[in-house]
Amino acid sequence: MRQDGLILTNNHVVENAKQITVVLADETEYQAELLGGDAKTDLAVLKINSAVELPVARLGDSDALRVGDWVLAIGNPFGLSNTVTAGIVSATGRTIGAGPYDNFIQTDASINPGNSGGPLFNQSGQVVGINTAIFSRSGGNIGIGFATPINQAKDLMPELEERGYVTRGWLGVSIQSLTRDLAASLGLDAAAGALVADVVDDSPARRAGIRRGDVILGYNGREVTTSSDLPILVAETRVGETVPVELRRRGRRETLSVTIGELAEERPARGVHDKS
Repeated sequence: MRQDGLILTNNHVVENAKQITVVLADETEYQAELLGGDAKTDLAVLKINSAVELPVARLGDSDALRVGDWVLAIGNPFGLSNTVTAGIVSATGRTIGAGPYDNFIQTDASINPGNSGGPLFNQSGQVVGINTAIFSRSGGNIGIGFATPINQAKDLMPELEERGYVTRGWLGVSIQSLTRDLAASLGLDAAAGALVADVVDDSPARRAGIRRGDVILGYNGREVTTSSDLPILVAETRVGETVPVELRRRGRRETLSVTIGELAEERPARGVHDKS
């Protein structure tokens, strides 16, 4: 929670809700307003109004997390309110097939049904993630849980607060991962980058000269190591910004300038309000 009464949580926890009630540790209840939600990153921003100053959680730097760092998860698993569990960071930047913008912190801190939307703290007491999902064959915790990095949430929060939705950049390519055999056939030394499988007509990529069969190796000064890197980098780009795209074509490296468009998405309505 921020000083202005804003709360970050998972979109799937509050979407389609007719009324949202926030209950604090001292059992005080507030009716919350849903300012905005984003299904693709499973993030939502709520707002409550209070006549008294409320305690807030400090937001940390999730990019500073390292494998092996200790973390604490807080939530309400199986209805057991304010449950705290401890563990370590098992991985960062984890892709779990949840969507094009997968970028999760993996932890073995016990996360169960009911933990969704709760904070993940580092050893300094700062929020570094939002507990989101678990991998389990039984429905219970087996030591593999996932949290949305707080830096991703901080990037999207201003737009969710102001507009209720997220505006994303659009390149206009279909991409696929590179295998070692495929990389070798293309004359690449390593299976790194994003292979362009198709280019959308009248898209920023088409206008810039990107072609099917190109291998994108860099985007706006950032290295594209795997195909999953590119959608995240493009989505973070401001609409109308011109960025360099480094690629390999027929054994030669080239750099093209691309003016990024806006990804067309359905705009969700702001669903739950507190008018008091």
